[in-house]
Amino acid sequence: MQVTETLNEGLKRGYTITIPASELDAKVTEKLLEAQPEVELKGFRKGKVPLPMLKKTFGARVLGDAMQEAVDGAMKEHFEKTGDRPALQPKVEMDGGETWKEGDDVVVNVSYEALPEIPDVDLSDVKLERLVVKAEDSAVEDALKNLAKTAQTFEDRKKGTKSKEGDQIVIDFEGFIDGEAFEGGKGEDYPLVLGSNTFIPGFEDQLTGAKAGDEVEVKVTFPENYGAKNLAGKEATFKTTVKAVKAPVDTPIDDELAKKFGADDLAALKAQIAERLEAEFKGAARAVLKRNLLDVLDTKVKFDLPPSLVEAEAHQIAHQLYHEEHPDDHDHNHGSIEPSDEHNKLAERRVRLGLLLAELGRKQDIEVTDAEFTQAVLNQARQYPGQEQAFFQFVQQNPQMQQQLRAPIFEDKVVDFIVGGADVTDKDVSKEDLQKAIEALDEI
Repeated sequence: MQVTETLNEGLKRGYTITIPASELDAKVTEKLLEAQPEVELKGFRKGKVPLPMLKKTFGARVLGDAMQEAVDGAMKEHFEKTGDRPALQPKVEMDGGETWKEGDDVVVNVSYEALPEIPDVDLSDVKLERLVVKAEDSAVEDALKNLAKTAQTFEDRKKGTKSKEGDQIVIDFEGFIDGEAFEGGKGEDYPLVLGSNTFIPGFEDQLTGAKAGDEVEVKVTFPENYGAKNLAGKEATFKTTVKAVKAPVDTPIDDELAKKFGADDLAALKAQIAERLEAEFKGAARAVLKRNLLDVLDTKVKFDLPPSLVEAEAHQIAHQLYHEEHPDDHDHNHGSIEPSDEHNKLAERRVRLGLLLAELGRKQDIEVTDAEFTQAVLNQARQYPGQEQAFFQFVQQNPQMQQQLRAPIFEDKVVDFIVGGADVTDKDVSKEDLQKAIEALDEI
């Protein structure tokens, strides 16, 4: 076997691997001899089929496997010798292609982009500020009021009373477009809270002031970006019957409310809310801390980036942002989305920081444990109720999905390692200040 370098420009590499026909034939013979004891053919006892007969019968089939093993072995040996780590799967092309015939040498062209050498980074001077928000009594009280609102009940108003915003009306309705009823436009005994904006814009407004027993013809226009494309932008008429008008009844914030949410008493519910709020604040503050750390790291190192990785990341960013700006476009028939200069710049940052964190983690022997990976799979599976087992099987059979689940865990562990050795100063801030810091993350 012979390996000849054909390209070495920046991170781009190219090699020609030549496997002599004699070497390939020897590998085929080796594989046939390994299988010979178990082979049975008509006219021969098991294990007694002559090698020439084996070659004639199974040679072509074994040749492909031998060729693949030879190429894989050559590439493995090459990477061990050079220390190269491909940024993406190497491109492998066989010279001659379909014109190659048995007895010829096998010549394979291999090309790839190597991962760059990551320079050592001095982390001893990393200084970070960690935002700390405590669950103030006012925040706990606001959360309690929201819980009480979700437990809110309604009672019938006096007969003949007109409905107003905040009331719950119970309605039967049926929608028509151009005089024809449409699918999904009908409901019975539907409880609708006026002012909740849960229906099409303008629908609830036209029912405000209605009384029990009223029949109201509601005319609305579906939004242009409505989820059902067959209804988007269409004018519709809903024949509506108001069956009841109910007034909201405030739910007392007391021990009974606490028990509805699984707490022993109100004091215990407050403690649970405070704990949950502080956990939320801590998670948000960590996101800000992580961004600040990445900003620091981004100024510490510069190295060449594999163009293929940057290009792939830029296209992914452009695609993701397109769907964020067009939430109703759920398919992928929107054609090619060309990344902008801003997308490319962000892609370069992400690739550079990703490679840096990967190298820091590798040097510190940071790994994702089986327990951590299993927990990540379980968390993801909860998004598919009733299909958890199918999701587990999908993950088991999909190495790419496994990597997607491992990557954020690995990155967080590397971040925790760096933060653990950094000079971190805690700063008490308000909930509003933390919210502003979180909103600023989307602006970068």
